[in-house]
Amino acid sequence: MHPAALKLFLEVAELGSFSKVAIARRTVQSHISRQISELERECGARLFRRTGRGVILTELGQQIAPRVRTWLAETDQLMDDIKSNAQVPLGQVRIGLLPSAAHPLFTTLYERVRERYPRIRLSVREGQGAELDALLDSGAVDFAILFRSQKSARRDEQHLATVDTFLVGGPKAEFTSGATIAFSRLDRLPLVLPSSPSAWRHLLDEVSRRQGITLNVILEADSIVVQKEVVARGDAYTILGPYAMMEDVRTRRLRASRIVNPDLKRFVTLSISKKGPLTLACKAVVQLVSEVAKELEVESAPRPDHVVAKRGRRALPGTDKKA
Repeated sequence: MHPAALKLFLEVAELGSFSKVAIARRTVQSHISRQISELERECGARLFRRTGRGVILTELGQQIAPRVRTWLAETDQLMDDIKSNAQVPLGQVRIGLLPSAAHPLFTTLYERVRERYPRIRLSVREGQGAELDALLDSGAVDFAILFRSQKSARRDEQHLATVDTFLVGGPKAEFTSGATIAFSRLDRLPLVLPSSPSAWRHLLDEVSRRQGITLNVILEADSIVVQKEVVARGDAYTILGPYAMMEDVRTRRLRASRIVNPDLKRFVTLSISKKGPLTLACKAVVQLVSEVAKELEVESAPRPDHVVAKRGRRALPGTDKKA
């Protein structure tokens, strides 16, 4: 019993004539009569009584007509809702994230998603580069936000922003008092760095080897919180991107100097899982990630006056108002 047959039933009931319905539908009367007979066979009883002027509803027909009308109206509304929702991003979006991108990149993204797409639910899994690559390969996340040492040419990866790298110290640390610091000055400084093996540690080790200096790693810690807590006590330094310490620098809990000679650029990259196409919700969140990353890239970029005008006059990472 299909909705089309029930709609025909209501049309015949309203017009009271097979021929009038046939004219309205631009078909022949026999075709309408045959469809109604098939519907009656499915129902197991007559729905119309034939008269000289047309047809009228039987007692059964009168009994079911209001319910059929209600059911069809609800069905039409359901289809309208489905079509409408098909154009509205909704459902779960699973994101892989580096600890250093948790704030302000992800926290800003979360606020933006809640504001624009309240029917999207975010699920976040944190990990280091190799762990996130494994999550992508298995399809455990829809996409991941990573830092690459060079721009990726892969079709499943999207470049979001380019950010600098900073030497980060406590609020009174000697080596982070200026806006910039040459990489060579990191020689034998007490450092807190992520554990080996990792692509980031490999890059730092390679640069130090080329410059003929020694990186004095006094503590290996993958946790950004641990790195910053140790550094804030003034016992050591760490090397971070802007996302990981922007708020700490603004509140003067830490201070940072941009590393130069060479500039250690990091490329914020969005890598998409190969396990199936992205949903509409995933595509919407990917667009917001790109938007937020570009905003933060501008906010953290070095300026001649070492001041960020956006969101008020706030010192950039790697600067100090007294410097």
